[in-house]
Amino acid sequence: MNLLLTGVTITDPNSQYNQKICDVRVVQGEIVEIELTLKALENEKTVNGQGAFLSPGFFDLNCAIGDPGFETREDIQTATAAAQAGGFTGLAVLPQTKPVVHSKAEVEYIINKAKNNLVDIYPVGAISQDLEGKELAELYDMQKAGAVAFSDGTKPVTDDGFMSRALQYCKGINGLLIVYPENKAIAGKSQINESKTSVLLGMKGMPALAEEMHISRDIFLATYHQAPVHISNISTAGSVALIKKAKKDGVQISCDVAAHHLVFTEELLNDFDSNYKVKPPLRGKSDIKALIHGLKDGTIDAVSSQHRPYEPEFKDVEFEIAAYGIIALQTVLPLLVKAGLEASQIAEKLAINPRKLLNLPVPAIAVGEKANFTLFSLTEKWEYNAQNNFSKSRNTPLLNQTLTGKVQLVYNNNQFQVYG
Repeated sequence: MNLLLTGVTITDPNSQYNQKICDVRVVQGEIVEIELTLKALENEKTVNGQGAFLSPGFFDLNCAIGDPGFETREDIQTATAAAQAGGFTGLAVLPQTKPVVHSKAEVEYIINKAKNNLVDIYPVGAISQDLEGKELAELYDMQKAGAVAFSDGTKPVTDDGFMSRALQYCKGINGLLIVYPENKAIAGKSQINESKTSVLLGMKGMPALAEEMHISRDIFLATYHQAPVHISNISTAGSVALIKKAKKDGVQISCDVAAHHLVFTEELLNDFDSNYKVKPPLRGKSDIKALIHGLKDGTIDAVSSQHRPYEPEFKDVEFEIAAYGIIALQTVLPLLVKAGLEASQIAEKLAINPRKLLNLPVPAIAVGEKANFTLFSLTEKWEYNAQNNFSKSRNTPLLNQTLTGKVQLVYNNNQFQVYG
């Protein structure tokens, strides 16, 4: 079906219509007209976008799904349903599955299973065999099969020599390493942020030092090899400062932050709600302030969902033994609204920069371009509940809450979905 959007505010720095209120017509998956006013045609669905923003489709850099091996948590069908409801038309999925995505066979499996979907799925291959940090996985073969980057997911690369070799190898094939920053020797068996809160709650705290030491190491290695590295899900003010200086010094480093780290603080843990148990842990208000400032000044390149689905038996337990992570694909936009980001910043950090980091084509709101966009409101309120949660899992503290910031429509691959 063809589509006409009326009265939308285009937010796309790569479009000549950026910040203009226009009507947009899509025919057979292609943007064919953009004008101040367009007349509706027969056999065309019209959507009133007055007061809403039209940006390139959102893209997530850090999403875990269960397929293959953990389909009881999330499969490709439910992940993409949750993703498009959250405004995402593209997902980079982590390799922490069973089997691990560490050869071209797993990469090809994911690509083939995700075909003909509104949401594009891009596998991220493992850096090491079985995520053990000992032997390099089949990086070149995976890249040729369609892997867009390499990561050991939520497992930090602890061996300095192995990380050095991985950077050197990836430089040779123009690949990107996406790494989780945690010095395990410093972090130990920590549960939450090291602070007055951890002392009050009687739980072992994870110092900011554990994250920042790991980032410092990767900065040194990236500098030595003159190779790019992407730090995923930073959470401290010190990390922002380190990366800002490294960028100023010319290091090929980039980073992202999970949306919940821009809003949730460690004080929310006082009731021991395991739905707030994430890794890296929720930090303090000063960290949140630094993260938001880092987003706005360009230090932090992108926002990710850090979507981590789990079955109830892994989360509906005592805080100390609960798994780390929340489902997040449908709540990234409301959290960014709560953090105070403007529509143009959301488009940059959630749609444009993630694709640039992975050297993927960036969609544009322009005549003749393939339609790949998200229509969203910064002011519309909605209730997130069991009926409209499209994930198989429910491990989020935001269920049954009224949220501000709603995705109204997504379009990609000649398919679209209207919400509300």
